[in-house]
Amino acid sequence: MSEFLKGKQISLEIRDLSISYGDKRVVQQVSLKISSHQVTAVIGPSGCGKSTLLRTLNRMNDFIPTFSMEGEIIFQGRNIYGPYSDPGTIRQKIGMVFQRPNPFPKSIYKNIIWGPKINGYRENLDDLAEDALKRAALWDEVKDRLNESALRLSGGQQQRLCIARAIAMNPEVILMDEPCSSLDPRATARIEDLIQELRNKYTIVIVTHNMQQAGRISDQTAFLYEGELVEYGPTKKIFTQPDTKRTEDYITGRFG
Repeated sequence: MSEFLKGKQISLEIRDLSISYGDKRVVQQVSLKISSHQVTAVIGPSGCGKSTLLRTLNRMNDFIPTFSMEGEIIFQGRNIYGPYSDPGTIRQKIGMVFQRPNPFPKSIYKNIIWGPKINGYRENLDDLAEDALKRAALWDEVKDRLNESALRLSGGQQQRLCIARAIAMNPEVILMDEPCSSLDPRATARIEDLIQELRNKYTIVIVTHNMQQAGRISDQTAFLYEGELVEYGPTKKIFTQPDTKRTEDYITGRFG
């Protein structure tokens, strides 16, 4: 399934992962390796398990009472669902950016420093905020208004602020669940450019319904259908020479 990743450093490895909500199985025996410092897109029709799979990678599904899973997710040589794994630490190292911007009802500055501060960050918080905002391509737009409410920012700026907030926690992986779905084309382009820059320092996994977006920004693509991993490979190959007819039909818009 992932021969094309041979020789590359692997950031996350999913092994025989099945996910259920109560009696309903939504992801079935998915196995794939996610390479470091690249962008991996997860595509598929609505309800195929994309977001469920993504949220499992940093234990966000733990908050859902009916959630259960089988299999392993290996990060830094350890199963993140193992008995000695701390969910809070996992969520620091594997950050999450959601479909809609969700800034805290605080100042721009406090949005950035709040997480590191409560987790015992001991270095200069001003420098941390500036660095995170620069990495998120937002510093020049907000450097003179750091004490203003984050809710006064535009939608695209709020989403970049959420990315900066994740960066401030010093993650290795950033998960993005359709981060552009609520944004206009101009803001979307800014986020896509940012993702291309961030891949040099972070591993990015993005769920997207937008086929053109997946083609533009990702290095490899995983296609899910009805909870199963149908195909996984280099994005260019997935979009031009897929191995399965189901992938071809989805890519060309015959369903989904």
